[in-house]
Amino acid sequence: MFRVSQEIDFCYGHRLLDYQGKCKSLHGHNGRAVVVLEGETLDARGMLVDFSDIKRDLAAWIDEHLDHRMLLRADDPALPRLRELGEPVYLLDENPTAENIARLIYDQARRLKLPVVEVTLWETRRSSATYRPVNR
Repeated sequence: MFRVSQEIDFCYGHRLLDYQGKCKSLHGHNGRAVVVLEGETLDARGMLVDFSDIKRDLAAWIDEHLDHRMLLRADDPALPRLRELGEPVYLLDENPTAENIARLIYDQARRLKLPVVEVTLWETRRSSATYRPVNR
């Protein structure tokens, strides 16, 4: 089994609804997604996936949709005001927790046909959440 990983840095803001604690208020993070890919065979170049392909596809999607955006639950009451101000937002059906953002990136990697097995989102230098499905 071959395994490669790539780290993708991005900045985002969010808040959690129905939550008591600091994260109930709008705030930001310098996040790092660690994307892990696995496969049993290599291509003709001797690669599982070229790192530049991950950057071109997945890192570009993160840059376009998540970087320097507010990640909010779709029913967040701040959304109308942020839109009125022209602030960039990305909406999720659930709270934009580290766990849910990791799953969001995992799902996008799968849509891009990358052989992803897990994504870890480092929300801070000391705090991370990993999404890895039970059955791929």
